[in-house]
Amino acid sequence: MLDDDLDDIHPLFHGAPSSASFKKLRKRIVRYTREAIEQYGMIERDARWLVCLSGGKDSYTLLAVLYELKWRGLLPVDLLACNLDQGQPNFPATVLPAFLEKMGVPHRIEYQDTYSIVKDKVPAGRTYCALCSRLRRGNLYRIAREEGCSAVVLGHHRDDILETFFMNLFHGGRLATMPPKLVNEEKDLFVYRPLAHVAEEDCEKFAKAMNYPIIPCDLCGSQDGLQRQQVKQILDQWEKNSPGRRQVMFRSLMNIRPSHMLDPKIFDFVGLARENLKFDENSDDIPMLR
Repeated sequence: MLDDDLDDIHPLFHGAPSSASFKKLRKRIVRYTREAIEQYGMIERDARWLVCLSGGKDSYTLLAVLYELKWRGLLPVDLLACNLDQGQPNFPATVLPAFLEKMGVPHRIEYQDTYSIVKDKVPAGRTYCALCSRLRRGNLYRIAREEGCSAVVLGHHRDDILETFFMNLFHGGRLATMPPKLVNEEKDLFVYRPLAHVAEEDCEKFAKAMNYPIIPCDLCGSQDGLQRQQVKQILDQWEKNSPGRRQVMFRSLMNIRPSHMLDPKIFDFVGLARENLKFDENSDDIPMLR
């Protein structure tokens, strides 16, 4: 089914490499994305999705694979690409509009100078990421409502999710990460991450092979020294020492055993009952487990 000529799918795939390695890569990304969409119940028939496009490798991969799934009849939703230009210095504002026009992708380009707000509010030397993300998310929710979309779709991949888990573990004192599907606080929009099972390395290889016009993510200049980068380096070293370690750790996020953790809110330790008891032969009142 996935051996069709890539050039017949969509302009997003025109000029795709014909090598066996690229076809294998594409199939893997499509399979994992479809798996996540089905596993987490993302499809609402005849819904409209706001697909957020930053210009990075991940969002290009997301857009392309969603269009492939739609072309194959596996994603019965309407797609609207959206880029939020946040006024970052040296942001190439014409790149994404030109790309989307060329590809024939319905889109909306929104300019909101949240960068100036972040610069004003965040103390010198601190990272902009947290406040910048909140402002971006608020604007994307607004745009989704204005465009009649039921979901905001983000390009976070497996490694983003794993890094967030360790960020929360090391610095937040909690076991949590980016869920593949959630409802916003206002309860009127879904947030989807269809690339939840896709490795960052695959996104990078795919976008590079397709020669998509990548926009760097460090235009604001606040990326150096981030805790996330430190976590990423740790995971890189683990992966180097033990190839496949990332995937093993990621699978653990889908294999949680509440009874073997320590949170009484998710497991009733107080109400835990003993069964199959017998009395110690040397005592009249101390029960023991068989």
